[in-house]
Amino acid sequence: MSPTSSSEDLKRGTARREPGRSGSRSPLIRFLARRVLTALLLAVGITLVTFVLTNLVPGDPVSANLGQRALGDSAIVAQWRAEHGLDKPLPQQYLMHLQGVVQGDLGTSQQSHRPVMDDLAESVPATLELAGAAILISLVAGVAFGVVAALRRDRLTDHLLRVLSLIGISVPTFWLALMAFYVFFYRLQVTPGSGRIDPTMSPPPQVTGLYTIDSALAGQWDVFASAVGHLVTPALVLALYTIGLLTRFTRSAVLEVLGQDYVRAARAKGLPGRVILFRYVLRSALVPIITVAGLAFGSLLSGTVLVEAIFAWPGVGQYAYKSATTLDLPAVMGVGLVVGGVYLVINLIVDVLYGVIDPRVRLQ
Repeated sequence: MSPTSSSEDLKRGTARREPGRSGSRSPLIRFLARRVLTALLLAVGITLVTFVLTNLVPGDPVSANLGQRALGDSAIVAQWRAEHGLDKPLPQQYLMHLQGVVQGDLGTSQQSHRPVMDDLAESVPATLELAGAAILISLVAGVAFGVVAALRRDRLTDHLLRVLSLIGISVPTFWLALMAFYVFFYRLQVTPGSGRIDPTMSPPPQVTGLYTIDSALAGQWDVFASAVGHLVTPALVLALYTIGLLTRFTRSAVLEVLGQDYVRAARAKGLPGRVILFRYVLRSALVPIITVAGLAFGSLLSGTVLVEAIFAWPGVGQYAYKSATTLDLPAVMGVGLVVGGVYLVINLIVDVLYGVIDPRVRLQ
């Protein structure tokens, strides 16, 4: 073989290897780019859906916000509709709404007469703290119970955990919240009352809006203890359904992985059970678990209305309820955008975790 031909073969081999080297990174980048583009398109769709559904709600916001005496004056009604843009055609109202969303302006609440963004900035952290604590409890308890149930399949422990998970899924959250508040606060007096902290205490200096984190950052440990005490009961009530759901899904996912050939091969090699569980079984079972956990967090964040009402928790749930009962359209649309945006962010995070955990997702 001549030196010329060998150098040409070397160049061709290098050319063949270079795309492979860059291609090992490009599938993940393309995967993330598609997901981000899809999320942006869905965000525009969310603004349209929330606008249309809000305007299809039966009722007149004018009569809900103005008194009977003001309704009799056509000039006052016309002025109120003009101030809130309700005198324009619906397509023009939607374009104005979309322009405001892009600029970070969700309008002015017709009840509080404050920017909706300011109202949400006060209520969203409270709901995030409650839902975050609930999903953390759910992940720890649900995954642990599911793994134990799978490893103890068809034994007494498995049957008990399956019954408990079924109870958690079946019991209505609002009834459980009422019972927990009545038993533990009113009868036994072992838990604090409603709200986020004791009435005699002042909120910590705001950094994140989460009282537990802000009080810890400020070194106010008495406020921290009060915030944790007020958080535990509603978080446990909210987490019970998700614990039952994650227990059943984790059990099914772990049982499916335990029957795979590579798990049998790892056992045949004499690897410790702890290594097999954490390195092989749990990693393979994480994909369906992450899917359920992501959806559960979104549902927790958007489904705290009754729990927040019972425990007087000043979050998005209470704000949405008050806005809906008074037909405060800008506030209702703002809540819808927040909930939809949370779902988009969670789905994007779940997609990214898919690509990190399972390389096959990146190649697809």
